[in-house]
Amino acid sequence: MSFIHDDFLLATKTARRLYHTFAKDEPILDYHNHLPPKDIAEDRQFKNLHEIWLEGDHYKWRAMRCNGVPEDLITGSASPRDKFMAWAKTVPHTLRNPLYHWTHIELKRYFGIDELLSEKTAAAIWERTEATLAKPEMSTRNILRAQKVRALCTTDDPSDDLAWHQKCAADGFEIGVYPTFRPDKALAIQNAEAWNAWCDKLAAVTNTDINNFGALLKALEKSHGYFHSLGCRLSDHGLNRCYANFSNEATASRIFDRCRSHRTRRLYPEDIETFATHIMMHVGRLNAQKNWTMQLHLGPVRNNNSRLAKKVGADVGCDSIGDYPQAESLSRFLDSLDTENSLPKTVLYNVNPADNYVFGTMAGNFADGTTPGKVQFGSGWWFVDQKEGMEWQINALSNLGLLSRFIGMLTDSRSFMSFPRHEYFRRTLCNLLGTDIENGLIPDDDQLTGSMVKNICYANAKAYLGLQVS
Repeated sequence: MSFIHDDFLLATKTARRLYHTFAKDEPILDYHNHLPPKDIAEDRQFKNLHEIWLEGDHYKWRAMRCNGVPEDLITGSASPRDKFMAWAKTVPHTLRNPLYHWTHIELKRYFGIDELLSEKTAAAIWERTEATLAKPEMSTRNILRAQKVRALCTTDDPSDDLAWHQKCAADGFEIGVYPTFRPDKALAIQNAEAWNAWCDKLAAVTNTDINNFGALLKALEKSHGYFHSLGCRLSDHGLNRCYANFSNEATASRIFDRCRSHRTRRLYPEDIETFATHIMMHVGRLNAQKNWTMQLHLGPVRNNNSRLAKKVGADVGCDSIGDYPQAESLSRFLDSLDTENSLPKTVLYNVNPADNYVFGTMAGNFADGTTPGKVQFGSGWWFVDQKEGMEWQINALSNLGLLSRFIGMLTDSRSFMSFPRHEYFRRTLCNLLGTDIENGLIPDDDQLTGSMVKNICYANAKAYLGLQVS
């Protein structure tokens, strides 16, 4: 039997029935990823597995470093083929890491390859996939069609002109390619030089003179409106923890003036938190006004390896789980928006599984009778978006909230090969529910459980997010 077979991960008869009947054929709404919209706009044709698979995948880079692969064969100047061969040598060492599962699901779904990837099979797989990738049906847009993607949301800075999203919309591409508003750089005043350069860029794209704090807020509002005009309905925020250091706007204005005039000799942590709190509250209010969804990705320690960050750059696979206290500041931030009647639909993602019950219970605090599942405990993220982590998240959500209202999985990926992560999630979900049914924990009722599976796979996200989906 092939390693990736029809019943992969489905341990019971009921799990298999649930997956094949209710989950397998549902389309995909990938509402959070880091795909380059330029590749979609230009309908890029990838030349080889390095380009489509390894080019920006820091999960694989991290595994290769752990396997002793030199940086030249990961992010350096080695040839694409040599980098792929280094990855192929690494794959057998990833047993029990989700990369082993993802690698072989992706080879099977995109290329029909049943062989296990290793140093021994690498050359033949390279040649076979190179020939397949040259076919018109493997262009970026046709990949999205083949994977049944109905819409996807990229991750974009407020200073982006969104030209590639405009092109996708203008040329009649039937799959929604929407931006997501990620204003993290607006908060980053601790690096005055980079922050001022970002302000200048935002000023140019919004035609705003950002010479005071109010002007910055206005520029963000203009950008937010522009994103909305191109179909954006989500913001995204990558933070160590939520900011909840509330003070008056005059205080934030003084901090702005110090940073914008380059007179900042020293910023105290409370300055950074006060400024960031004002920006986050502003974006939260804008989201609520336009019925957007706010995503809070909380908890990582990023770019731990300063030597590698200096040599290669940020976000290259040297991040880890943080142990920040999350509950109090998250509660205060959400409550402050809720008190103003300005809390948007919100998805909470934790990178630390120790926070599962914190986030699961926090989500239930701010239901207000308007939107089912208004504050969501989001899918397993980053280090916990694998089988065990997904099961932990599903179990916590089930015990503490309403699994039936869950908006399901996303790829969070930079690779067009990652859409089978939705399949991986669906198989994991059906396996859990099938086991529960066979153990007598939930009814053996396809109308009840099957409809929940279908909703979690697609319909809940479509209804909740309000994106234009074909």
